Amino acid sequence: MSKLTVIQNRITREVNYIGNPLLSEVLEGAGYYVPHPCGKRGVCAKCRVWVDGTEELSCQYRLPDSDELTVELPDTDVMKQIELSGTGEVTFEDPMPGAIGTAIDIGTTTVAMRTYNLITGELMNETGFINPQTSVASDVIGRIEASMGGKSQFLQQQICEAIEEALGENEIDPDSMVITGNTTMLYLLAGLNTESLSHAPFEADCLFDVRMNFGPTTAYLPPCMHAFVGADISTAVLASGMCESDETSMLCDIGTNGEIVLWKDGTLYVSSTAAGPAFEGAGISCGCSCVPGAVDTVKLTDGRIDVHTIDNAPAVGICGSGLIDAIAAFLDQGMIEETGGTDEDELILSENVFLTPKDISQVQLAKSAIASGIATMLKEAGIGFNDVKKVYIAGGFGAHLNVKSAVRIGLLPEEFEDKICVIGNAALTGACQLLGDMEKIDAVRKIASISSHVNLGGNPLFNNLYMENMMFPE
Repeated sequence: MSKLTVIQNRITREVNYIGNPLLSEVLEGAGYYVPHPCGKRGVCAKCRVWVDGTEELSCQYRLPDSDELTVELPDTDVMKQIELSGTGEVTFEDPMPGAIGTAIDIGTTTVAMRTYNLITGELMNETGFINPQTSVASDVIGRIEASMGGKSQFLQQQICEAIEEALGENEIDPDSMVITGNTTMLYLLAGLNTESLSHAPFEADCLFDVRMNFGPTTAYLPPCMHAFVGADISTAVLASGMCESDETSMLCDIGTNGEIVLWKDGTLYVSSTAAGPAFEGAGISCGCSCVPGAVDTVKLTDGRIDVHTIDNAPAVGICGSGLIDAIAAFLDQGMIEETGGTDEDELILSENVFLTPKDISQVQLAKSAIASGIATMLKEAGIGFNDVKKVYIAGGFGAHLNVKSAVRIGLLPEEFEDKICVIGNAALTGACQLLGDMEKIDAVRKIASISSHVNLGGNPLFNNLYMENMMFPE
C-alpha cells in the first residue's frame, strides 16, 4: 500500500492507495473536490495540481506504486452568487407534515436550499454550494456516461452526503423535503439506471412525481416533463405563474443545458438544447465559477474596457455574466468581427484575464444553441418574436445576466429586450411553494401533463438556424 500526502487550505492529510490509479480517482475517493469540466479528457486543464512541486493534470496523472508523494491542491474558494432567491409568493395554507421543511434545487453546477418553519412560514435558513458531481463531469452527458461506467453509487453518494453535510452544518433536521432538479440529477440522487437517458429516443423510464426516503425524512420529487426537461422546469413554470395567464409567454433557463418553455393558447411547448458549459465559465481559457476575483461585469467606457470583479478582489478569471459582457464590449469596440474573428491572439481584460479566439468560438456555439432553440420553438408554434408578450429568465446565470449584452451578442432576440422578467431561482421557489401548500402538487402535475416536447435533435429547422445564429449581430 502506498501513501499520498494531500495539502489543501493549509491542511495536510494522508491518503492510502493500491497500485497505479489515476490521481483524480484517489482524490475523489478521499472526498476532495477537483473540477473536471471536460469530463477527464485532459483538454481543459482545470484540474491542475502540484505533485512534488511539478504541475500535473489530476485526470491524467497515474500514481506510482510504493512511492511516497505529496500533492498540493488549489485552495477551495467560496462560490459567490449562487442564486437562492426568486420571485413568486410562498404561502403556508396547507403545508407538508411536520414543523420544519426544506426545499432543494439540485442544479448541474450548484445546489440551492431553503428551510422554513412549516407552522409559521418563517424562512429559517438558505444556503447554496457547488454540486460535488462537477468533479466527475461538468454536464449531464458526462455524468450519464460516468453513471453507466460504474460510478452510479459514487455519484449518488456525492450528492446525498453534500446535502446531509449542508443540513448538519446549519443544524437543520427537516420533517418534510421537496427536491427538484433536472431529470439526470434526480436519477443520480435516486440511484437509478441512466441508460434510458443515454441514447435515442431519449425517453426517460422514470419521470418522478414520487416520494422517496432521504435518511429519516420523506422527500417529494416533482414530475419531470421529458428526459431533458426536468422537475426544475416544472417547478419554475409553477413559480412564474405563466400558465395562469392567457397571454403568450416564454420561460428560458440558460445554462449548461438550456431549457425553453413556450405557453400559447393552453399548450405548453417545452424543449432543451445543449449550450455547453461556457456560460458557467468552463471550457474558457480564464473561465471560473463565481468566486472572489471573478470578472462578473465588463463595460466599454469612452472606448476603454472596464471590468468589475466579485468582492472587488484582484482578477483571477471570468465567470458567465462577465463573459457575455466581455464579448459584447469587444464587439462594440470593433475587436471582434460579426463572424467572431479577431486579429488578436488574446483580448486583454486585466493583467491575468483574457479571451482567446477559441473562447469566442465557444460563446458562439453556446449562444447559437439558445437563440436557435428559441426561434425553432416559435416557428413550431406558428408565431414570431413579437407575438411573445412576456419572457421569464430563470436560473442562476440568468439572474446576473446583463440583458443588453445578451441581446448584443445574439443570445436573446432584440424583440425580447423590453419584455424580460428576471425571476431568479424559480425552480427553488416552486419547490418551496409545494412545501408550503400541498394543493400545488396537483398544479405542478397538470403543468407536466399538458407539456408538449419539441425535439431539436436532428430537427432540420434548428440545424439551419444554428448555423445562421453562429454570427454575431451587426
